[in-house]
Amino acid sequence: MYLKEFEIRWSDVDANRHLANSAYLNFMSHTRMAFLFQLGFDQKVLAENQIGPVVFHEHMYYFKEIFPGKPIRVSLEVVGMSEDGKFFEFHHNFYDYKGRNVAHCEMMGAWISLQSRKLIGLPDHLLKTFKAVEKPETFRLLTKEDTRRFAKVPKDLGS
Repeated sequence: MYLKEFEIRWSDVDANRHLANSAYLNFMSHTRMAFLFQLGFDQKVLAENQIGPVVFHEHMYYFKEIFPGKPIRVSLEVVGMSEDGKFFEFHHNFYDYKGRNVAHCEMMGAWISLQSRKLIGLPDHLLKTFKAVEKPETFRLLTKEDTRRFAKVPKDLGS
């Protein structure tokens, strides 16, 4: 499991004086990119391969409020990946300064070609690295169908 620590800044707080929803998203995004950079997927490598990560969905579950003044830690686990690395699913947990789990997020995404603007599998040298990451017992192989499980088209819009 990958962990990243953050200080809660004044700009991370909303009108209710607790961590704003947008701050949760920003902390998770920063955690994901730090994780990828640690794997060697830095800006240079992404540019050389003309690829970038895209988010399909992020489902948040909030358990307790987070307030400024104490650091938080955000975890990342790779809980799913397609055989070619095109699709991936990460789970994030937020922990307060006492180690209590205060929020959880399930995120699914994919890799996009920056040239064709289409989803693509990872090049072999990056796929090997991505497949080697630590995986929890709940890890599963993803298919395209897993990325569509929430897609619904109203009957009157389907024609």
